[in-house]
Amino acid sequence: MSSAPIGIFDSGFGGLTVMKDIVSELPQYDYLYLGDNARSPYGTRSFETIYHYTLECVTYLFDQNCHLVILACNTASAKALRTIQQKDLPNIDPERRVLGVIRPTAEVIGNYSETGHVGILGTSGTVNSRSYVLEIKNQFPELTVHQEPCPMWVPLVENQEYDSEGADYFVQQYIDRILSQSKEIDTLLLACTHYPLLIDKIKQFVQDDITILSQGEIVAKSLADYLIRHPEIEEKCSQNGTRRFLTTDSTEDFDAHANVFWGDKITSEFIDL
Repeated sequence: MSSAPIGIFDSGFGGLTVMKDIVSELPQYDYLYLGDNARSPYGTRSFETIYHYTLECVTYLFDQNCHLVILACNTASAKALRTIQQKDLPNIDPERRVLGVIRPTAEVIGNYSETGHVGILGTSGTVNSRSYVLEIKNQFPELTVHQEPCPMWVPLVENQEYDSEGADYFVQQYIDRILSQSKEIDTLLLACTHYPLLIDKIKQFVQDDITILSQGEIVAKSLADYLIRHPEIEEKCSQNGTRRFLTTDSTEDFDAHANVFWGDKITSEFIDL
């Protein structure tokens, strides 16, 4: 048990925004981050491909002695999590756990809306999966859920154009589209871990009475609660305050981009899956 970090997986860099909030909430634990940069983006790939890639990465983290893995990726959470939980975990190790970012958000989003109309902004893969619609309806059946895919937002962030004047057009375009679906939308969820970097731009095109939610803080508080409720998992998570970062692609590229998401310099390690 001396080396049992909490595994955090993302298709690339975006999950670092979630991990940053998790570490802020729970700094005592060890964390092992894996970004599958060599095969990102996941957002436009098929269910089968995303499931295969995600399972491969989760299995790798299990091999590194992680007993708990967080899919800090909306696309992987939407397209692979349930199958891994129901089909694969019982055969791999029924005492291990894999959690996603969709359900924790769905469990609280209704608390922020007064009109009963919420908007989901995500990748095409996340939106087309309808995972948020289904999860939110399970938790808050009275809510009306509107969705809008934002395929240009991830490239803007990864090319560090998220704060440029050129980003205005694409940010306003998707905001206008989702708000045109209903004048009653009072809550917008940024359902992609890249999107928090666009939040200042988004606020320019959203009226002040609309709440904008990003997932990191919500997921971090949900994880803290989960570990309290599941001491059998918590006791298997080592507490030395360490953080390691792995990538399936160039470490130089990962380290340069990661600074944008993590907010500080990191040194990553390359792995070949």
